[in-house]
Amino acid sequence: MGLFKDDFYSTKVSRRSKKTSEERPGRIKWRASRRRKSLSTFQISAISSVCSALIAVLLFSLLTGHPSTSSRIAIMNGQPVSQTEGDPYERLVNAAAKVRPAVVSVVTHKDPEPIIPEEQDSSELEEGIIPEEGDMPEELPEDFDLGEDFDFDFGEDFGGGLDESKLGSGVIFKKVEGKAYVITNNHVIEGADSLEVVTVKGDTKEATLVGTDRVSDLAVLSIDSKGIGEVAELGDSSRLRLGETVIAIGNPLGLGDTLTSGIISYTNRVIPVSLNQDGVFDWETEVIQTDAAINEGNSGGALVDLNGKVIGINTMKIADKGVEGLGFAIPTNDVTEIVKELMLKGKIARPYLGVYTIDLSNPYVPMSKQEMKDLKLPKTVTEGVIVLDALGPAKEAGLKLNDVITKFNGKPIHTTLDLRKFLYKQTKIGDDLNVTFYRGGKEQSLKVPLEEKPGE
Repeated sequence: MGLFKDDFYSTKVSRRSKKTSEERPGRIKWRASRRRKSLSTFQISAISSVCSALIAVLLFSLLTGHPSTSSRIAIMNGQPVSQTEGDPYERLVNAAAKVRPAVVSVVTHKDPEPIIPEEQDSSELEEGIIPEEGDMPEELPEDFDLGEDFDFDFGEDFGGGLDESKLGSGVIFKKVEGKAYVITNNHVIEGADSLEVVTVKGDTKEATLVGTDRVSDLAVLSIDSKGIGEVAELGDSSRLRLGETVIAIGNPLGLGDTLTSGIISYTNRVIPVSLNQDGVFDWETEVIQTDAAINEGNSGGALVDLNGKVIGINTMKIADKGVEGLGFAIPTNDVTEIVKELMLKGKIARPYLGVYTIDLSNPYVPMSKQEMKDLKLPKTVTEGVIVLDALGPAKEAGLKLNDVITKFNGKPIHTTLDLRKFLYKQTKIGDDLNVTFYRGGKEQSLKVPLEEKPGE
């Protein structure tokens, strides 16, 4: 007899149950009709596996955005872009296809300087007979042959100087009234006498400089919009995240339409720069740091997110020996404000004090003991900026050579960088700036009315 009276759990049938069943056949029929054949363990496992696989595929498609079909065609800027199932780089392909037509190569030309030949003394001529006029034939015979080894190498000075050209990149961001506008870097076009833009299709267009700004390292060009398709869409650089995948598009080393990819290494890196290119850091710029390959010629090109929006303008890289993957781009949120003013005024209006300075505590060119003694500063004054020359508003207000500026409006000024940042970020044209300085060892102050910075 089994341990359980319930037939479902018992593997044996009692005699009583068997006898009862024989006496009441109708009940047997009724119970047989209620019974169903249960699934085996193997069947349940197989069904569960199939369901789990289907759920996993659906979740993967929803989370990654990858299509569940084997292949399909997407249209970007009128061009078909094939999409392959499971391709993890599909978003890179689509983003690049969206922006590529709006990224151009920028070619700058500098007119050659005429070379005046030096007068040559007849005594320096080699000995020999100098042919007189008429001794040399005006034209060479038709059958005259210089030989296949003859090389027409006349040297660099023949016919004047050479045309100096530089290459960079740019991004078409606007089309209006028959013109297309291109963002690039100031250092790409600086010093150029003429400009050209080469589109991704290979069309060369003459470009005109609309405006430029050395501080932000941005410039705007205009070209004929004929044949120009879609323009780039500028994204919101404030929403970037560390580790986000990005694409750099540009013209490195003249290899136009080059794409490289990487990640956002840092969203708002502060980099010191020397605007005067004299080795003294006199400005700071906030940039996006990326490890996407940026090389010479990439400057002015686009840094693009996976949605195909431009989130930065590539501007520089650190190229020291042993350093890799340190590229930088100007955030589009900063670019937008600068570009608007460049298109309206052709320049950025900034307040102007009119002083050329050097840091009192400059570690690269330290002051000698005698120079420090001549300034007659109190021992407590160890930081500030020394006036080397005063022009414009500063000269009119009374600032002079060797005045040591220590404060603006009561706030400490330690370096030339502090001076420039205070002027550009905390004052405006027309303000009266209260300058505290030391002259002959005595602290003094005066007010300087700030003017608009003249064109550079």
